[in-house]
Amino acid sequence: MSVIYFLISISVFVAGIFLYFFIKSVKSGQFDDDYTPSVRMLFDDELKKEKETKSTDNIIPKNKNKIKY
Repeated sequence: MSVIYFLISISVFVAGIFLYFFIKSVKSGQFDDDYTPSVRMLFDDELKKEKETKSTDNIIPKNKNKIKY
């Protein structure tokens, strides 16, 4: 039975530490940026398209007339 009291006291202590660091991060302004995440999802597709075109530039031959079938 004393083990249960020991585990409960440790869990309350750890929860208190997490609560302290959470409040500290909120007060420091870590979670203040509400605009960027909502806009970032709109531009993800454009970044992927740019990466795809850059990767296919090396595969496609520059002079297609020289290819013999």
